[in-house]
Amino acid sequence: MNTMNTMAIGTTETGTANHRVVSRERWIAERMTLLAHEKELTQLRDRLARERRALPWVRIDKDYVFEGLDGRRTLAELFEGRRQLLVQHFMFGPGWEQGCPSCSYMADHIDGMNVHLAQRDLALLVVSRAPLAEIERFRQRMGWKFKWVSSHGSDFNHDFGVSFTPEERSRGEVGYNYTMQPFPSEEAPGISIFYKNDAGEVFHTYSTYGRGVEVMMGTYALLDLVPKGRDEHNPVRTMDWVRHHDRYEPVPAARPQAAGSCCHAQA
Repeated sequence: MNTMNTMAIGTTETGTANHRVVSRERWIAERMTLLAHEKELTQLRDRLARERRALPWVRIDKDYVFEGLDGRRTLAELFEGRRQLLVQHFMFGPGWEQGCPSCSYMADHIDGMNVHLAQRDLALLVVSRAPLAEIERFRQRMGWKFKWVSSHGSDFNHDFGVSFTPEERSRGEVGYNYTMQPFPSEEAPGISIFYKNDAGEVFHTYSTYGRGVEVMMGTYALLDLVPKGRDEHNPVRTMDWVRHHDRYEPVPAARPQAAGSCCHAQA
């Protein structure tokens, strides 16, 4: 029987008083059980990646045009000489004061990845419906270097299921993540992948939404390794702790623990 404490995402345990403490030999035995499960997940992830690559493609026939710092560009011109393009659909609508904090959390990971992704024939950029001037003001504030273009005035966001009209929202449900569901905003997060062949034709190969966008959140992958996990308690708004990186309160310095103050030392 598996004796691991399998806590759900979004819950936490604090301190050592609520957790078992065992011998190194017992820990190794339980770690080996967990390792077998981790290998199962790795193999499943590899299988899903193969299935994802085997999906059929859809040819893009609509002429989408975007506004960037280098002028107006079609979707085909956003590939920057590469065959593959990853688009982060960033929640930032016209007239918004700033971009979505959770989408910003995703975007914080981009600049470090881009140099490596370019080596694998992949361009990564961000698309929002806000006008370019509003995007650029926020991008400068956040200190990001990646390319960010505006789809303002085009159907791109709506066609890829991340922007909703007032009429759609008035019905109480919108088409998001391949189903009809209520959604609290006119904009939604997502990731879409495109491929361009030698003839210049562009194809849509994949999109993911909802928790699928966590693939860009490397911080979460690290938090999932540690005892407190993601330390999220609100089941409706699990990311309510996330702030724009320039809006966090300073983290207080760790206080040294007095000798003999932990519960096990007193036992």
